[in-house]
Amino acid sequence: ISLTIVSVVCGLIISLFFALGKMSKRKIINKICGAYIFFFRGTPLLMQLYFIYYGLPLLSPSLAINNQFIAAFIAFTLNSAAYCAEIIRAALQSIDKGQFEASYSQTMRHVIVPQSFRRLIPPVGNEFIMVLKDASLVSIIALSDLTHVTRTIATANASPLVYLPAMVIYLIITAFFTYIFNRAEKKFSVYE
Repeated sequence: ISLTIVSVVCGLIISLFFALGKMSKRKIINKICGAYIFFFRGTPLLMQLYFIYYGLPLLSPSLAINNQFIAAFIAFTLNSAAYCAEIIRAALQSIDKGQFEASYSQTMRHVIVPQSFRRLIPPVGNEFIMVLKDASLVSIIALSDLTHVTRTIATANASPLVYLPAMVIYLIITAFFTYIFNRAEKKFSVYE
């Protein structure tokens, strides 16, 4: 849960810059941001995690990340930023162009971003749930999480039945966060 929260929050912060960059009229900024989004959305998170933890040290030992949580955090944040950039871009572009009357920064800060915020809740909630479930991938770099512990117990007891309670735990956690995001969506949709 902590990996998911920090990754999605940091991913959201970073994604704002990529979303605005992809919307930029400057071609070089637009292309760089578009390439970043294309790469991280188009490659599997598992491969990104492998590359950051196992591949970077092969490129240069100085790039080695010895802390599994930090490696997972970097991979999940970079991946989440790409997905959230498209979510933010779509939300910003969904606002009527007639509301762009003041300067760009004033319009964004006082009109567009507040209206877009309400539209961001459902897709960001979905991204959060996806990252929460994908967090089980960190077991491949030996970061102790529910999946890693379950696999250890299953191996020690030679019983695959321990996966069932683990799935129920994941289901309870995702149901809880789904409920939270649904409540937030209903609360903010009142003002739409």
